[in-house]
Amino acid sequence: MDAFTAGLLQRIRATESDLTRARESGDDFLVEVEQSELDDLHRLAAEHGVEVGATRV
Repeated sequence: MDAFTAGLLQRIRATESDLTRARESGDDFLVEVEQSELDDLHRLAAEHGVEVGATRV
């Protein structure tokens, strides 16, 4: 696995974790921000052929 792929997957995991915390805290604005970031990361992964798996929140 190259550095780009590893970094992207790490960012996706971190953003998923942040999204979960935002949902648990009831912060609707932060949920939207984190979901948007996660969507962008998944789009970037797809554009570069990075297999993310079933980790979408």
